[in-house]
Amino acid sequence: MKHFINLKDIPAKDLRRILIDAKKRKNVRKKLNNLDPDKGTPLKGKLLIQMFEKSSLRTRLSFFLAISQLSGRTLTLRPDELHLSKGGESIEDTAKILSNFGDAFMLRTDNDEKLEEFKKHLTIPIINGLSPSSHPTQILSDVFTVEEIKKKPISKLNITWIGDSNNVLNSLIAASIKFSFKLKVGCPKKYQPNKSMMNYIKKNKNKNKITIYNDPKKAVEGADVIFSDKVISMNDKVNKKRKLRDFKNFKISKNLMKKCPRAIFLHCLPRGSEVDENVFKSKQSKVWLQASNRVHVQKSILLYCFGKLR
Repeated sequence: MKHFINLKDIPAKDLRRILIDAKKRKNVRKKLNNLDPDKGTPLKGKLLIQMFEKSSLRTRLSFFLAISQLSGRTLTLRPDELHLSKGGESIEDTAKILSNFGDAFMLRTDNDEKLEEFKKHLTIPIINGLSPSSHPTQILSDVFTVEEIKKKPISKLNITWIGDSNNVLNSLIAASIKFSFKLKVGCPKKYQPNKSMMNYIKKNKNKNKITIYNDPKKAVEGADVIFSDKVISMNDKVNKKRKLRDFKNFKISKNLMKKCPRAIFLHCLPRGSEVDENVFKSKQSKVWLQASNRVHVQKSILLYCFGKLR
């Protein structure tokens, strides 16, 4: 049994095994319908329990299809329906019940400590569907998409992030270290990665492959891929008008994309004012493929957690 909480904690060789498996699984599904099972029905009889404490569209849909194609079932719980939030039941007791009834637990949460507390008491794998500090399933799928489009290992590519230093960027930084690719981060000075992430970068040998710029034009120079995300994240408790004003010069515009004409644009969605419509709908934008690929990678993440990777 393996957990999937943060890319920092998973060996690079295991992350690569997940991507290899996902590629094979996608290739053999080209003529299948969404709910047609994978050959071998690898997770037949298994139940994935999901709980969402934050809004979700892509994560919810992709995990449903992922476990279904592996011939398992999914049950989605709302936190406001559980004794955990309403009746004061402990995480320990909730985890024991989840372990008795389910075979894996996927949690999208507004609290990193809650993930770790569940992990301590669960006897089944737990998967982080998004937390304040990390979005590992999103970024591993994004690595898959980048390599699929560019047809080369991500270690040979130049990756750029333009935007806020949030949970998605944290996972992209972890991926940069695990897969050894160059990463340029473009953001206003006061929105740079926090002290914890900067210490993580410094502790790793390839720290020189991650560079932070306060000028978006410098950050996109030579880029093969440009990532972005909403400037105002879910439950972001900030002065929104001020933050949007601070990021005014970091918008992904047509002029900015012209500086790297071979680059593709990726966005984990939902989008906001951080990207111009003519960029989002351009030929450089690969956001819809990026979203659909999450099914394939999450299937392989599930198999990894169950010890059933091919």
